[in-house]
Amino acid sequence: MSKISKEILTDSIAAVLKGSNDKRRGFQETIELQIGLKNYDPQKDKRFSGTVKLPYIPRPRMKICVLGDVKHCEQANSLAVDAKGVDDLKKLNKNKKLVKKLAHSYHAFLASDAVIKQIPRLLGPGLNKAGKFPTSINKDLASQIDEIKASIKFQLKKVLCMGVAVANVGMSEAEIRTNIMYAVNFLVSLLKKNWQNVRCLYIKSSMGKPVRIF
Repeated sequence: MSKISKEILTDSIAAVLKGSNDKRRGFQETIELQIGLKNYDPQKDKRFSGTVKLPYIPRPRMKICVLGDVKHCEQANSLAVDAKGVDDLKKLNKNKKLVKKLAHSYHAFLASDAVIKQIPRLLGPGLNKAGKFPTSINKDLASQIDEIKASIKFQLKKVLCMGVAVANVGMSEAEIRTNIMYAVNFLVSLLKKNWQNVRCLYIKSSMGKPVRIF
């Protein structure tokens, strides 16, 4: 059961969109959900981690790279998605700076089964250290790319606050509301004492002011 008032959420989304419209930027702003937790000790309590697929894609421009065999590289090219084959990866020569640059150039990676097994040997631990080890391609490439773009991850580290992109200002208010509720309910399900662990929730656009929703 959600404890967020529908009226407050509707008014807050309207305020975020108005702020973005009044001061238009040269890019499409994302809308971030900012979370503050309480009654949690990151040192003692189990640190949670969970990924959920939202109903609507929050970051359509998310950069994804396919590390693929010939077939998957061709499919990626036809979808206008960057792709690199084994020969491209060999050229990096396990150079830490180049692997780090590759990791920073994309939000996520997908890899063919045949390639994923070779990644530690070809690139070393760089992608893993950056938290971007590739996901194995296990279905139609286009739908898997959309799935990654629609997925968000909640992960508790050493501090009791976190932020995740849950929508963008180009979406309708109803789509934004649906994504926010989906994300919040999933987050609460990960918490030890559910809503009792939630101190506050805010939403904000990339360049806008935070608006409290709980």
